[in-house]
Formats: sequence, structure tokens, C-alpha cells
Amino acid sequence: MKLKTKNFVKVFALAAAITFASCSSDDNDPDNGPDAVSPTCTDGIKNGDETGVDCGGSCTACETTNPEESTVLTGELTEERTLDATKTYSLEKNYSIEAGAKLIIPAGTVINATVETGDETSTYIVVQRGGEIDVQGTAAAPVTMQSTGGQPGQWGGLVILGDATTTEGVDATAEVGNFKYGGSTNDDNSGSISYLIIKHAGAQIDAESQYNGLTLYAVGSGTTIDNVAMIDGDDDGVEFFGGTVSASNLYFENNQDDSIDWTEGWNGTVTNAYVLHTKEGFSTAVEADKANGNPSLINFTAVSTVGGTALQFKATSGATITGLSLSGYETSIDMKDDGPLANVIIEGEAGNPDTSYNANATVDIAIFDWVNTDAAVGSSILTGNLTSDLTLDAGINYFLSKNLSVEDGATLTIPAGTKITAQVESGDETETYIVVQKGGMISIEGTAANPVVMTSTNDNPGDWGGLVILGDATTTEGVDATAEVGNFKYGGTTDDDNSGSISYLIIKNAGAQIDAESQYNGLTLYAVGSGTTIDNVAMIDGEDDGVEFFGGTVSATNLYFENNQDDSIDWTEGWNGTVTTAYVLHNQEGFSTAVEADKANGNPKLIDFTAVSTVGGTALQFKATSGATLTNVSLVGYTTNVDMKDNGPLANVIVDETALTTAEDDVFNGTAVDVAIFAWATDN
Repeated sequence: MKLKTKNFVKVFALAAAITFASCSSDDNDPDNGPDAVSPTCTDGIKNGDETGVDCGGSCTACETTNPEESTVLTGELTEERTLDATKTYSLEKNYSIEAGAKLIIPAGTVINATVETGDETSTYIVVQRGGEIDVQGTAAAPVTMQSTGGQPGQWGGLVILGDATTTEGVDATAEVGNFKYGGSTNDDNSGSISYLIIKHAGAQIDAESQYNGLTLYAVGSGTTIDNVAMIDGDDDGVEFFGGTVSASNLYFENNQDDSIDWTEGWNGTVTNAYVLHTKEGFSTAVEADKANGNPSLINFTAVSTVGGTALQFKATSGATITGLSLSGYETSIDMKDDGPLANVIIEGEAGNPDTSYNANATVDIAIFDWVNTDAAVGSSILTGNLTSDLTLDAGINYFLSKNLSVEDGATLTIPAGTKITAQVESGDETETYIVVQKGGMISIEGTAANPVVMTSTNDNPGDWGGLVILGDATTTEGVDATAEVGNFKYGGTTDDDNSGSISYLIIKNAGAQIDAESQYNGLTLYAVGSGTTIDNVAMIDGEDDGVEFFGGTVSATNLYFENNQDDSIDWTEGWNGTVTTAYVLHNQEGFSTAVEADKANGNPKLIDFTAVSTVGGTALQFKATSGATLTNVSLVGYTTNVDMKDNGPLANVIVDETALTTAEDDVFNGTAVDVAIFAWATDN
């Protein structure tokens, strides 16, 4: 590295002046000034004619060190300086790049903030107005700024002050160091940053304020910021105080206040940002405050394994957001001060706090492999309205918080081996379910080796509401009937309506109470059409029905039911589909029936139906004028095989091509379904 000897960093001259001025005595007699004292050259004090401590003057000459050779960064930089990536640098207190100066940091350079307790607030790197920084990291060799202690909040990160506009006006005073920022040069250039990792920032400034990983005061659009990672900060990852600067490819991990924060009318753009929260206690993924400069977020993906709030807008702030994907947050949008939602434009429409914005990731975390983090997403929360396609990850444990609604036009895809657990607090059972609305679709892609499982944290019957699907097929209730669940609409005229496909699904512990008259089922099908595929589904330990058909034309095959405490299969409103190959097991007392049918007879079919009870009870119950066509039915262990509850017509119950003549007809001795075909469910 070429050394420069003409210019010196101001801090050394300043330190020398302070030390010189403060020396007033040593082990000699008192004097009236430094020239009256004889140097000792050995007392550890700069005195006499010494130009340094025990050196210079009449002592041995002091060693000279070019400031550019020092690996300690401190004081003021007043010229251009290039660091050496082969050296590790220590940041002691603050290092200020003054107007006209430029700090160049080559790829692979490491800067460690060496912080003593109490010095956190005064330890940071600051680029003053008119100064420049050039961080030249690469994916293979990023630049790293971190603390030696390795803990959040140990230093102040990187602060840049620019001359662009801010609502605070010209020469505003920063909360950091009383530095000045803000002007009228919106294309102001404070340098460039590429492939930079900032760790452990967020030191406390005062009772109200903290540093961020990257703090941008009125930074202009001439500044380039690309590929920056802010990790384990005690406050924000990045905060924009006004300005026009944009940034791309930003990664945030466990910043404990906000990942992205802006105020004072910032109006730049962030493109491709990924936020990860795996530690509780953070504030938000995004916080916006004060006047709305209408900045843009393009492709923003945020993932939480611990719930929390994703987007918070204060005062009249807002943004235009496209490519939004939120996963695991309990609150998608918080309008903190009841500001106008019209200022928050998401995918071309005003933001909706009732929408979860769960969607497939719009930013691939793999583009941040250069960060080399060991953080992993082990769990995620499902909640709110799903308005775009979402594919879950079988490697993540999902927790259902309240309800998840797959809206018209959206598809929820659940791969083989995925587990969804209803995380239910006492009193929330009624509100906790997955619902697929009319026009929405679900694709459950389980296999015999890796079924999809939906269950509850408490593992008790009635903990949650199960899976509800609403279709557009016919029902005796007409078009746009109102479901007993959530007042949702169902029913139409499209008998081949397609709500998706379900394969190898286990539903446990459903059957939560809706009201005094109604309960959820494991699987509830409202006017679902014949275009929907349902195959290999097990409903176990439900407090109400295993499956209930409210009209519709959908059929199902290979169904397993175990200890559902009301009915295993229930239908009403003229359902006229077919169930092929079903096995019902009752070994707990108190259940209602294996099959209950009610209201108008749509003449559905049961083919290869086996029901076994070790505790007696009723097998088949037909209410009103309902009926069915039954083929190869085996009933074992029930006290009552057929109960015509309302003395409806026996002719509506056809068994092996013959109508019943009495409820006691001995016609249910068919070949039993081999329960071994459901080992994929019973062994889980």
C-alpha cells in the first residue's frame, strides 16, 4: 500500500495538543510552564521538551507512525484513505469521515468495534455531509463491521449524513452527535456500499433514541447501496431520515426494533429485502412515521417464527408496496395512529389489515448466502386472509393462530409431510380453523409415507375447527347460502366446481363449539363440487362429526374415522356424491352414529363401508326423508344398525340394490374393508 506522509488524521494532533496542555506536574518541582521542567524520559509523562511520552526533545526520538498504517480507527479522517483487507481494524470511539474526505474499504476487510462498558454510545463510524465512503465488498469477500463482544447494542453502526431534502429542513440536527444534515441536493452522493455485513449495532443514544445498523440522514439518490446485511441489532436494521436514496438486496436478521424504519418524508425505493425474526420481542418488520413521502418497497419478504407485527404506519405515513410476502406474523398492518389506509398501497390496492399477505416468498433467501448466517426458520404462524398463492414448506412447523382463510383466486398448497398445529388458547377454539372460500383452492399433497397432519397443541377433542371448504355446487339452501361457520357464503349452480385436491391428510382434535346448536367437524364441505378430489383422509378424535357434507356433489374415497364423538359421516341439504371405501372405529362410549343423514334425499352412495364398535351404539341414522344407496356394508358391534329417526320412508334406503323393508333387516354383513390400508393414519 502506498503510504502518504504529508497529511495526518486530525485526531493525533488534537490528542497531542490536549495531552500537552493538560500536563502541569511530574516528579520534579512545580514549574510555570513546560519549558521550565526538565524531562525525565522515564516517568511515563510527556513533560519538558518531550514531543511524546518519554520521547522527543532531549529524550530518544519518538517513532513516527503514518496514520494510514494504523489499524486503529478513531478521530477524524480529512483526506482519502484506503484500508488494507489483510489487516483487522479496531474502531475506538467514533471515526468521522469529514467533508472532502473518502474512506475506501476493500473486499474482505473486517472492522471490530472495541467497546468498553460505557463507550457504546460514542462508538460508531460517521460519514459527514460532503464526505464519502466506498465499501467494496463482494459476495465471496464481504466487508464486516461488528463488535468484539458479539452482543446486540454494543456500538452505533454506520451513520451517513447527506444533503438531500428532509421535512426537517436544511441543516437539521441529528440525534447522533448533533451532526448537521439535510439540504436541497436530492442527487447528493455520499459514496457506495456493496456487500457489507453490520452486526451488533443499536447502542443507546439517550432515553429516547438508539443507533441503527445503518442510519441514513437525508442521503441522496446519487449514493449506491446494494447487498447489505444487518444482523442482531438492538434497534433498527436501517433507518431513513428523509432523503432520496434507494437500496437493493437487503437482509435483516433479528433486529429488535424495526428492520426497516423511515421518517421525515423519505421517498426512495427498497428493492429485494428479506426480513427474518426468530427471537421474540421485536417491534416490526417495517415502521414508517410522520409525513408520507410515498417510498416504494419492491419484493419484500418477511418471515417470523414468533408472531408479532409486520408493517406499522404512524401519523400519515404510507408506501407503495409490490411483491409483498409476510409469513408468521399475527398482525399484518398496524395503523398506529389511525392514519389513512389509502396511503398504504399494496399490489395496487389500499392495504387491508384483515389480509395476512401470506404468499410465496418474493425474495429467495438463497441470494443472501454470502451473509453466511446460521439462522434457520423452524416454525411459522398461519393466520388471516390468504389472497395469493402460497406453498408451505414441509421442513417448517406451522402454527395456526385464529383462522386462516384462503380467499377467492388464491391457492394454498401443502406438501407431503407438512404439520399444522392449531395453537389454541382457552376461548379461541371457535375462531381457530382453516377455511377455503368459494373460488379459493387447496392442494394437499400428502403421501402414505408422509401424510399431511392437522392437529392441536393441547391434543384434546374440540380444540379447533378443522378444515372448512365452501364451493359453488348446488344445495337445497340455494345460491349464496350462509354457513353456520363465520357467516361465509356457499352454494351456486356449478356442480363440477373445483375447490382443489386432498390426498393423505390426517385431521385430529377438531369439533370446537360454534354456538349452542352447532359444532365444527374435522372436514366440513359446503356445496363442494365434483371437480374437487378427496382421497385418503383420516379424521380422528373429533368432538363432533368426522366429515359433514352440506349439499354439493363432491365424492371421496378411502376415508378413516376413529372416535369422532358425534357422527363419523354426516350429510344434509341434498348432498348427492359418493363415498367409496370407508372405515369407522368406535371404541369410546358416547358417540352419536357412524352415519347421520338429514333433510331432502339426494340419494348419495356409500360403497364398501365398514363400521366397528366395541361399545354398542347406533350405526346408521336417517332423519326426515333422507336416504342413500349402500353397497357392501359391514356393521359390527352396534346395538342399533338403522334408526329412522323421523319415521322417514324406508324405500329411500337401498342396500345392495334392495330397499329396506324394516329397520331390523339383516343386510349389513358385507365384506369388511381391510383396516390395514389405513396404516398410514393409524401409525401416526
